[in-house]
Amino acid sequence: MFKKTLVTSAILATLTAQAAQAETFKVGMGDPMDSDQGALAQRFEELVEELSDGEMQVELFPGGQLGSETGMIQDTRIGKLDFALIGVGNLTPYAPRLGALTMPYAIRSHADAVKATTGTLADRWNAIAEEEAGVHIVSWLYSNFRYLTNSQRPVTTLEDIEGLKVRVPQNELMLATYEAWGASPISMSWPEVFTGLQQGVIDGQDNPYIVNYTMKFHEVQDYLTEVHYQYSLQPIVMGMRTYEKLSDEERAIIDRAGLEAQLYALQFQLTEASKARAGMEAEGVEVSTLEDEEEWVRIAKEEVWPEFYDEIGGQEAFEEMQTALGH
Repeated sequence: MFKKTLVTSAILATLTAQAAQAETFKVGMGDPMDSDQGALAQRFEELVEELSDGEMQVELFPGGQLGSETGMIQDTRIGKLDFALIGVGNLTPYAPRLGALTMPYAIRSHADAVKATTGTLADRWNAIAEEEAGVHIVSWLYSNFRYLTNSQRPVTTLEDIEGLKVRVPQNELMLATYEAWGASPISMSWPEVFTGLQQGVIDGQDNPYIVNYTMKFHEVQDYLTEVHYQYSLQPIVMGMRTYEKLSDEERAIIDRAGLEAQLYALQFQLTEASKARAGMEAEGVEVSTLEDEEEWVRIAKEEVWPEFYDEIGGQEAFEEMQTALGH
């Protein structure tokens, strides 16, 4: 009995010592755990801990516990926070050339999204992020297209969107895009959106299926249209100050875990988006597709793209990206 107690104590002491030696990394994100952000973050956590044999631990802080996405980006840049999972649009103020990924109809399919964030293009964005924003891109979350919902009428043509009060983030590119289509976009912070829809301050908003469903927009929106103008990409970033302090082995573990989690998140998105669409339809939402989407594309290319070329590194660089995507 005494020997058994000694063995147990020794094991506990060993585990305690290992835990004390383990390095813990914090990941901040805006969405709750039951979201695609949560799915990516959890898989990333599992992989880092597994690949490091427990010597690297990851702690997740969902639901904006560590502040806004802008605040979390700032904290990663100065080394106060290890990782932030954020929308790429919130990174563009620090790395404007990443805005190429948010241009309307720059990405037109899931295949485009994957091609744009792997291989040579992934290397390109990471180099820009490191140089301009001071962050290293560890992984990409594929959150699908931002589909338009509204409470007024089915939107199947450009004529249908005319005059609709559509909420957009504080993003000049998205404002310009909806204005070019004839809508009446209104900038509004995220926490105000549901109430704004309830009170009729805005008629609609756009977000991927999973967000639309988990935020229960079906309670205040009767119609959804699959508009493929912007693919929602959300990177996990680590400040270069922190990344460069890691050993070569630690950096390799972080990058491998990020890539494997990225592939997992893509499959999660494709599966869960279908469930979210079915859930919204079961709640009475009418889902439509555009009859004239090529006209939406034409307006974006002719009226919106030229206005923002200078902000995203120039027309030539953007056209190189389009060529790489086969457009």
